[in-house]
Amino acid sequence: MPASPPLGKPFFTSALHAAARAFPLSARGRQGDNDGVSSHDTPAPDSADAATLAKLTVLLQEGHSLDEYQAADAAVALARESASVESKTKFLRELTSSNEDDSFFVLGAFAIVFLAHARNPGVGEWADKAIDVCGTGGDHSGSYNISTTVAFILAAEGIPVFKHGNRSITSKSGSADFLSANGIPLEAPDGVWQNALRELNFAFFFAPAYHPAFKHVSASRKILAAEGCRTIFNLLGPLLNPGRPAYQLIGVSKQNYLQQLALGIQFLRQKTPNPLPTRRGLIVHGQLSGPDGLDEMSVIGNNLAIWVGEPWNKGRICTWNAVDAGLQPGNLSDLAGGDAQFNLTLLDALLGDRAPKGLRDTVYLNAGAALWVAERVNDLKSGVAEARRLLTTGPVRDWLKRTREFFQDHKA
Repeated sequence: MPASPPLGKPFFTSALHAAARAFPLSARGRQGDNDGVSSHDTPAPDSADAATLAKLTVLLQEGHSLDEYQAADAAVALARESASVESKTKFLRELTSSNEDDSFFVLGAFAIVFLAHARNPGVGEWADKAIDVCGTGGDHSGSYNISTTVAFILAAEGIPVFKHGNRSITSKSGSADFLSANGIPLEAPDGVWQNALRELNFAFFFAPAYHPAFKHVSASRKILAAEGCRTIFNLLGPLLNPGRPAYQLIGVSKQNYLQQLALGIQFLRQKTPNPLPTRRGLIVHGQLSGPDGLDEMSVIGNNLAIWVGEPWNKGRICTWNAVDAGLQPGNLSDLAGGDAQFNLTLLDALLGDRAPKGLRDTVYLNAGAALWVAERVNDLKSGVAEARRLLTTGPVRDWLKRTREFFQDHKA
């Protein structure tokens, strides 16, 4: 396991100050920015940001590695509108092809800069008890909205949930689509989310509304996605929750992302004076029989997991399966989902204990792990038992009813 590179206050200070200069505070309060390209994203051709990206692109082409300072400079240049789409696309393509985006300190440096750009939702009073459950996406499994259903279970348990997500790119129903189908708006004033946390233990932070700097890389990301090119932004999402919850359950679609994200989080915790407050987290990957996997745990095969924060197990990978959680192995076909309306019917089946067994038990498994992460239970089996109770004996159904009524009365 690689050791963390030396990184102290000078890096944090310079990166954060650079980020602040890149995105003035007066612009950070805007709400409702989408993920489209800014109408003002026509850069000066000789901008300093374009020159920075060009220099770093050449460095990567020559086989050199970026250090954490150069990674922060790149992130700042990407977050501003002055560099051209072409220069941003070339840099990100080269970063990916050189595997430098697999560097945990590059990921950490990008997280510091883009968090500095994020709009603050004003939910600090709940943050030390809050959890986010999310995946990196990209597993192309077409599965049901498992992590969003887990979020409902956690909120019904009384745990503040800071759900951070976007519309789906690789499936028919992303977290945002499924929330909308359940009557939860994608965007609302901060005061509505604060009231929702008081009454429902739930808030949703729609990524485009809280990360307006992302619009400055949107065009490049779309170009690279059309080429089948994965970029560092595919992994950044779980590190950028603007509410900064104390607990996280993060799913990754590829096994090699486990240690990268784990070390990235530890990097943020240990190497900056003001780290992400991830006090306790679990990064998981569901193995399948082929080369691909799931960005969540399942009862289909083995699940790989790494603890981060407290306890920090030095990057050691744990392996769990259905039997370890007191469940039985299931079939991959049981996890299949559809569009948001189809998944609503599956949610109703889960509430009535009529869902396919593999889906039901996979939801219990992930919810049980999340309850364990949030320190509501002492082990995975206890979490699974509590998740089953919450989902099938009324608490989640009652919570959904109250949630739909709440947002009917608080239309944005």
